This record gives sequence, structure tokens and C-alpha cells, in this order.
Amino acid sequence: MDKTGYLILRMAIGLSMFGHGLVRLPKLSGFSSWMVKSFENSMLPEFMVVPFSYALPILEFCVGLLLLIGLFTRQAILLGALIMLVLIFGTTLIENWDILPSQLIHVAFFVVLLHYIKDNTWALDSKIGK
Repeated sequence: MDKTGYLILRMAIGLSMFGHGLVRLPKLSGFSSWMVKSFENSMLPEFMVVPFSYALPILEFCVGLLLLIGLFTRQAILLGALIMLVLIFGTTLIENWDILPSQLIHVAFFVVLLHYIKDNTWALDSKIGK
């Protein structure tokens, strides 16, 4: 992969994560209620779903922002992948198979970004020596 390709890929996944968080932050309580309702028939207890439902939009927003500006890129990639793995687990518990491909694609993006991180030169990380 070249540096321009890496930048485009980083921007794509960064915008996805940033956008997911951005649109959910103003309606955090409503998003949490929706998520809790989605998991009410799953084996996950509400006391686990509620904190995650509030943390998820904040984490998505932060991961997206860090990827967009290229700061702490490696850590943002790893956190983004972890978020996706947790979401995949939750998705399988509620048998929402329609959303699973999107989450798997996100994981694939994170894996590619991690593998080619040496091409992450158009980033704040390269300016500050991270």
C-alpha cells in the first residue's frame, strides 16, 4: 500500500467511526434506551448493556477523531477493532445478522490499517514522533 492509499483508508474508517459517534452523542439517552431494548431478550444483563450503550458513542467519536487527525493511530486502530469485536459479540447474541457484515468490514479495515501502519506518514503521529 502507498501513503496516499493508507490516508484514504484511514480517513474512510475514521469518518465512519466519527460519524457514528457524532450522530449518537446528542441523543445519548435515546440511543441507550434503544440499545437496552435491543438486548432485553439476550443473555446480557441490563447492568452490562447500559454503561456500554453510553460509552459506545463517545468511544466511536474519539476513535474516529484520532484516526482523522492521525494521532495515536495505532492505539486508535486497536481500540476501534476492540469496539467492533464487542459489537460483533453483541450482534450475535441478539441474532441481528443483517448488521454483522458491516461490523466485519470495519474489522477488516482496522486489520489492514494496522498491517500497513508504516505508511501512516500523513498524520500528526509522524509530526510528533509517535
